[in-house]
Amino acid sequence: MNSAGLSNPGLRVVFAGTPEFAVPCLEACRASGAEVVAVYTQPDRPAGRGRKLTPSPVKQAALAAGIAVHQPESLKSADAQQALAELKPDLLVVVAYGLILPRKVLAIPRFGCWNVHASLLPRWRGAAPIQRAILAGDAESGVDLMQMEAGLDTGPVLLERRTPITREDTGGSLHDRLSVLGAEVLADGLRRLLAGDMPSAVPQADDGVTYAHKLDKAEAKLDFRRPAIELERQVRAFDPWPVAEGEIADEHLRIWAALAIDTPHQATPGSVIAASRDGIDVACGQGALRVLAVQRAGGKRIGAADYLNARPHLLPPRHPDGSV
Repeated sequence: MNSAGLSNPGLRVVFAGTPEFAVPCLEACRASGAEVVAVYTQPDRPAGRGRKLTPSPVKQAALAAGIAVHQPESLKSADAQQALAELKPDLLVVVAYGLILPRKVLAIPRFGCWNVHASLLPRWRGAAPIQRAILAGDAESGVDLMQMEAGLDTGPVLLERRTPITREDTGGSLHDRLSVLGAEVLADGLRRLLAGDMPSAVPQADDGVTYAHKLDKAEAKLDFRRPAIELERQVRAFDPWPVAEGEIADEHLRIWAALAIDTPHQATPGSVIAASRDGIDVACGQGALRVLAVQRAGGKRIGAADYLNARPHLLPPRHPDGSV
């Protein structure tokens, strides 16, 4: 999709986003030279121990910048759509907003709606692309700037940024890196649009479509009958939420960090086959999972060495000379 350019030097942008992931993209809009005329974000939600109504990170950033904030429960009503139309947006930028945009909303801005999506489409359309990529053992991830249409993340791609996924990556670290890349790809798209050279829209491939379904807390339970490498990915993907959990020596623990190792064994999956200050090795269906950091009920995250101080019986017995 190419455009002859703007008929005036201004670009009226409405930004729609909610979580921390979207804040750098809002800042990219503000820094681009476009006029951010309003921000849409989800209504304040209860948060924290006191369940106090808390504004979203995007709302907090918008208010700090003096931008008008709108928080409709839905964009399906004629009134909500009329309120958006009255802002006369040239472009609607959507980043992890969390609400469905009806066709009538997509048609309001003259340049349509752009979405920053945290995957390499068509792989991992949907709600949880960052965690699903780690769980699947993908070698890379990235962000796509997409021209939105009625389908779920089905629109043509305008621009893309890629990044490798390493064995050190967690859901949190990949989230933070993609958030920065998302702002970069959006800034590039806005720069081109302001220059009258809208990026070409490339249709997504028909092959390779996968869906990143919303995370469920029930998925956090580790099944030690599975291969250790899959459990390692599970631990990494679910940090910082919902956090993997499992039974180690008859104690239910949250497991924050772990490493798959190739140790051969004939032990029952789930049993502790070795323990040292470096970690606790738990037998799996294939290999073993070396647990590096845990959290006991009511406690805080601690390393394996500190955990073993509280459960020294898991350590191998020492000989009279002090050796193991």
